[in-house]
Amino acid sequence: MALVGSYVGLSRLLVASFPVFLLAWLRFGIAALAMPHWLPRSAAEPRLTPHERRLIFLESFLGNFLFSICMLFGVSLTSAVFAGVVMAAIPAAVAVLSRVFLGERMTPRAMAGTACAVAGIAALAWIKPHGDVPGAVAAPLASAWPTWVGPALLVGAMLCEASYVVIGKRLTAQISPRRISALINLWGLALVTPLGLWQALSFDFGAVAHGTWALLVFYAIAASVVTVWLWMKGLARVPAQQAGVFTVLLPISAALVGVVLLAEPFGPAHLAAFALALAGLLLATWPSPGRALSPRE
Repeated sequence: MALVGSYVGLSRLLVASFPVFLLAWLRFGIAALAMPHWLPRSAAEPRLTPHERRLIFLESFLGNFLFSICMLFGVSLTSAVFAGVVMAAIPAAVAVLSRVFLGERMTPRAMAGTACAVAGIAALAWIKPHGDVPGAVAAPLASAWPTWVGPALLVGAMLCEASYVVIGKRLTAQISPRRISALINLWGLALVTPLGLWQALSFDFGAVAHGTWALLVFYAIAASVVTVWLWMKGLARVPAQQAGVFTVLLPISAALVGVVLLAEPFGPAHLAAFALALAGLLLATWPSPGRALSPRE
């Protein structure tokens, strides 16, 4: 989640150089070249059922395709810090969805931890309004849309990410994390290819700086390979509701990238917000007194 947050923030630099659909297409294409050896089914793994195939498609459509589009457009219209504010609602959304679709009980500590995490990052909304963004990065795109579009897209990205957590929990019960990562990346590539090719036909690739290409490779490998594998590996061992609280690290790192690399303001109130968010993470995940964690937890 810390890696996800870092590329959410850094994506504001990428959307200044690449159209959004082309950027998403290049991301999935680079990742596809990195993990073809993850696609084959192992001898111990059962064949995919029709239900699992549908879940894999939904996992990619919501968590890869729609999340990428909503996040890239949304962050280009707002700011990295504001993206962090909206993404702070992911733990709460995961808690509700896991209760509805997975039947997981919402423990008092999980609810308190979720509330603390959301409150910590939501406090940033009082510090950094979404309209105050550096003009050099997003002004041309931002001026073409109403001010509510960027926040609405980020809310959509937040709901997609919450769905991604819950569906991923179902998938890890039967499919290896590496194979899930490869399959949903291929679906993402298939979904965005028509739009990516459309924008590639009129794009001047020679105008892109070498440093931007390096950032693109980091974005592709981090977004589609490393973070997906780590996340699925973790989901196989913890309840979705508990895993959802770890998503608080996404807005924290997104906001830090905005502050450190994009020159957005930082002060004592930011520190207080981060402290609340981390307190929520510890509250929800720390073992209960007198109870040892099992190997599956």
